[in-house]
Amino acid sequence: MTQAGRGACYDGRTARRRDVAILLEPGGLRAVEEGEEVLLWPYEAIRREETTGDGLTIGSVDDALARIEIADAGLAAEIARRCPRLHARADADRAPVGRILLWSAAAAASILVTVVYLVPLAAGYAAALVPPAMERRLGDAVEGRVRALLGGGGTVCADEMGLRALDRLAEQLARAANLPEPPRIVVLPARTRNAVALPGGRIVLLDGMLQEARTPDEVAGVLAHEIGHVAHRDGLKRMIQVGGTGYLLGLLFGDVGGAGVLVALGQTLVDTSYSRGVEAEADAYAARLLAGLGRPAIPLGDLMARMEGEEGGGPAFLRTHPGGTLRRDALRGGPNPTDGAPLLTPEEWAALRRICASTRQA
Repeated sequence: MTQAGRGACYDGRTARRRDVAILLEPGGLRAVEEGEEVLLWPYEAIRREETTGDGLTIGSVDDALARIEIADAGLAAEIARRCPRLHARADADRAPVGRILLWSAAAAASILVTVVYLVPLAAGYAAALVPPAMERRLGDAVEGRVRALLGGGGTVCADEMGLRALDRLAEQLARAANLPEPPRIVVLPARTRNAVALPGGRIVLLDGMLQEARTPDEVAGVLAHEIGHVAHRDGLKRMIQVGGTGYLLGLLFGDVGGAGVLVALGQTLVDTSYSRGVEAEADAYAARLLAGLGRPAIPLGDLMARMEGEEGGGPAFLRTHPGGTLRRDALRGGPNPTDGAPLLTPEEWAALRRICASTRQA
């Protein structure tokens, strides 16, 4: 049987005091204001709240902010009769704030461990399952985004003599690399000193890097380094890693829609933010590749040292590398033959540096 009384209700969502009718129904206590239900509490969840005034003040373990003040002694007695845990401590039944914070921190830590260790490991295995044709399509899909981020206004460098020089240099490197398919190299007319390897074997070289280089061996070292990323499928692994990481971080920071992932996939290839271990492997690959042509890897170290200085930093191409002298010293410790023929003639080298004298739409 429903038993009615009156009480003052604070619903916890607003500061307004509500004068409500209290209905004691079989399913629980219902508070109603002008025919509209304000709240419904099961009797088992109702607890007495500490108060300095007369009467009974009650709350619910399921609704920590709301409370009802009862002045009618008869109604208060009936509520006490129906609520088996009225006098239990409310905070004993609610999850302690410290415990909530502890579990939240543990959840965040587990996500970060997954991001730092498990996702990169899984990305390596996943990349091995991606067919080369699919990887090429993926590289084609992101190339436009990467070109927009790197600059060049949607054009590529297309001076005829420069292209012939680039083709000759690329052909020698590809032959030494012995990859299933030779990398495709494009130069963009941007002053930024950078080079990027995309999934599927496409390498983007910026004119700023060409102008910074002093010899064909320095450019060959940069391209050989990027070919190392191609051979190891590092671009594909990085995209898989960032995609998985983005969704995990979305769970942590609320970006469950995944919009941040779509931006990161293109941006991460421009930043070339590989780990130092991955970059060191690409350097070692470049040294072996150049040694196969009888050319030294020291010029690559010289170029990087000039660009990033003694303490590291510099353009995006270098951000994960150690300082300039450390990297140069590491390359000096590898094979550095000088008995191979020059990779380009002086005329070809001059033409390569003028490759952006004319451009075409990409």
